[in-house]
Amino acid sequence: QVQVVESGGGLVQAGGSLRLSCAASGSIFRLNTMGWYRQAPGKQRELVATITSGGNTNYGDSMKGRFTISRDNAKKMVYLQMNSLKPEDTAGYYCNAFIQTNAFIQSSKLYWGQGTQVTVSS
Repeated sequence: QVQVVESGGGLVQAGGSLRLSCAASGSIFRLNTMGWYRQAPGKQRELVATITSGGNTNYGDSMKGRFTISRDNAKKMVYLQMNSLKPEDTAGYYCNAFIQTNAFIQSSKLYWGQGTQVTVSS
């Protein structure tokens, strides 16, 4: 079994910072691209950032320059440092990971966490 678990959400004032963490555990042969997505009430889930196993990153347009994604391959973790937070960043933040669970099965499966709430007050 594979689990992806987020932590670090909470309430912060506008202009403040938060750091989210996401841990992958279980039967993991190879941990490939990991990412963060967010979903606000009544809105579609949107890309926040992704990072490959080699460290290549990709960000959603509204996050560039404020958010930084990073990962620790040895710990099987991905982080999201969020600075200069705005009320419109309020959302549930979800971590995902493409995971190869078996050396004999080349394809990766996408796993999602349960999400962590980030609320930014004005």
